[in-house]
Amino acid sequence: MREVFVAGTGMTAFGKFMDSTVRSLAEEAVADALRDAQATPGDIEMAFFSNATAGILTGQEMIRGQVALRNTGILGVPIVNVENACASASSAFFLAHMAVASGAADIALAIGSEKLTHPDKKRSFAAIGTAVDLDNVVGAREALTRTLLGMGTAGPDAGSPLPVGAELLAEKKKDGGGKSPFMDVYAGMTRHYMEQSGATAEDFARIAVKNQGNGKLNPKAQYGGDITVEEVLASRQISGPLTLLMCSPIGDGAAAIVLCSEDAARRLGADTVRVRSTTLVSGRDRGPGDAGAVERAVAKAYDASGVGPEDLDVCEVHDAAAPAELMIYEELGLCGPGEGPKLLASGETALGGRVPVNPSGGLLAKGHPIGATGCAQLVELADQLRGRCGARQVEGASVALAENGGGFLGSDPAAIVITVLSR
Repeated sequence: MREVFVAGTGMTAFGKFMDSTVRSLAEEAVADALRDAQATPGDIEMAFFSNATAGILTGQEMIRGQVALRNTGILGVPIVNVENACASASSAFFLAHMAVASGAADIALAIGSEKLTHPDKKRSFAAIGTAVDLDNVVGAREALTRTLLGMGTAGPDAGSPLPVGAELLAEKKKDGGGKSPFMDVYAGMTRHYMEQSGATAEDFARIAVKNQGNGKLNPKAQYGGDITVEEVLASRQISGPLTLLMCSPIGDGAAAIVLCSEDAARRLGADTVRVRSTTLVSGRDRGPGDAGAVERAVAKAYDASGVGPEDLDVCEVHDAAAPAELMIYEELGLCGPGEGPKLLASGETALGGRVPVNPSGGLLAKGHPIGATGCAQLVELADQLRGRCGARQVEGASVALAENGGGFLGSDPAAIVITVLSR
């Protein structure tokens, strides 16, 4: 297998854009990624397009990528449509990497685009709620209950002026008081994690404070600003102990990545980042003592990349709910079991710490347009490794990891992608 490189990245602002479409968002991100790679549409030999909810929200099924990319100049090459819940875009990246590594293409595109806002907010939540086994909803609940009773915690998934503090809370309240059904799942996981680790609601509030602070430094983040632990705790309860400011928002956006071989990188003259490994696993029905999907995926990723948690300089992880970030610290091996709160309190995962986590603002602040999230994480990390992140730049970053989860299958995430990049 050949080495693969990220040659270009592009990303729209994330936010609520009622006049945007999956197509218009995709066109903006693709144009930026091609420009960054010093490539033309004619250079793309394969494209992998991700979207999670358009079929439900707009009725566009089956050929979403061909429709979204129709005006980009890319039509004519193989276009593969990818849908894998919140891990859709990182799954598209996984496939694009496979195409280049295998020699099937010298230059490939991974693109995720999502238009999640809708005049009827209930339809957005209904779309999100399909990322479970609908034929076995009762069985899924029973599996989660068994996990919480003694098998260990399950893994996670689970543009305009940036509002801060009370303004952020007021804007989120405008969303209409609904909630993603996944927040009940996260809440159950969170209560169990609190029992096992001693974590408190204040710890989860500190994650939200950290990531909103990082989002303030990211001009493309949906939210971001200076909020307090007290404000997070006082915001409306969604599903105890989760409050509104501990939950990721509904939003729109797109992110695109150009991947290429070493020869193609020389030909393009692009500023590249090496893909050390990218690993995709599915969830499974877990028995006592079975490792969860995140642990299984990260073990493969570390083995394939030749790095370990001690080598990481910066991470982007799937903080769809604030407590998930603490759980992921432990699953990635950044600290031992039950030590997530201690690692957070040490400041090592903050900007300026040993291994900053979610410098983009994470899903909590940057936003979570489902089908774009995985590529957006990788855009942030590739730009961190190239020193392009301005006030949120991680000094000297040379090795980065992204963890992106999608849906739930019983007590496990339905899909997990772990990607390791290096300079």
